[in-house]
Amino acid sequence: MSSDPLFKRVTLIGFGLIGGSIARAARAQGLAGEIVTTARSAKTRARVQELGIVDQVLETNAEAVKGADLVILCIPVGACGPVAEEIAPFLEKGAIVSDVGSVKGAIARDMGPHIPAGVHFVPAHPVAGTEHSGPDSGFPELFINRWCILTPPEGTDAAAVEKLRAFWAGLGARVEIMTPDHHDLVLAITSHLPHLIAYTIVGTADELAQVTSSEVIKFSAGGFRDFTRIAASDPTMWRDVFLANKEAVLEMLGTFNEDLSKLTRAIRRNDGEALFEHFTRTRAIRRGIVEIGQDSAAPDFGRPHANLTKKTE
Repeated sequence: MSSDPLFKRVTLIGFGLIGGSIARAARAQGLAGEIVTTARSAKTRARVQELGIVDQVLETNAEAVKGADLVILCIPVGACGPVAEEIAPFLEKGAIVSDVGSVKGAIARDMGPHIPAGVHFVPAHPVAGTEHSGPDSGFPELFINRWCILTPPEGTDAAAVEKLRAFWAGLGARVEIMTPDHHDLVLAITSHLPHLIAYTIVGTADELAQVTSSEVIKFSAGGFRDFTRIAASDPTMWRDVFLANKEAVLEMLGTFNEDLSKLTRAIRRNDGEALFEHFTRTRAIRRGIVEIGQDSAAPDFGRPHANLTKKTE
């Protein structure tokens, strides 16, 4: 790697899981000469300052973007439009403005009109995360071998797109480029719908009068346990995602409901053959995900287990 950083000043607007992980990884890889961040609350700004990961923690977004050649909005999708309008007059000519939202059509519509001429707008979505949030939740390895999807508007400067691609690759990510609409359709089925289902299942369990909450927690088998991890994701972020990607989510939800009806009918009719065929097909999807390195093949998803000790007399 060159001794010169890829960007002289990187500004991260918002410092939660994604912003914090970008800062930690960019610092570790020498991708930024200076890292600046903002956070809404004084408490969060104080904590970020204590962590010592960034060079400056500033109160206003306008002040933070001055002199930055890369600005990344690490905030909920619904807040990106107003923030883009706020920072527009203070952006440096030639700077790259990006984001990390998991919806791209809405980002293009909400942020795009505010980006001034001479500033490069390259939306991005790192397909990585955990159920945790806040300034302490980030870690530098979050993006390793995960995908980051870039959705530059038509006519975006190719050199700017390549520079942002190199930045994400430097963080360890695998980078792909696609249109915003195609991104939103793909993520509706691979991310947004699974989250919606997880929120629904965990909510249903919580509402069961015949089963106490303590029993739900105590006897959670692997499937329900994993749904609770997804359902523990940041509620503000996911509220914005579902509203911003409404059309694609509703389309995938319609398809899901049709498939659910088929399985319901198979169970009602004792059609074991239909159930077996469906489960066999979906099992192959899991193997494919493991084969390309997007998850572990270790038993129980690699979770540690206590050793069984021999009982002594």
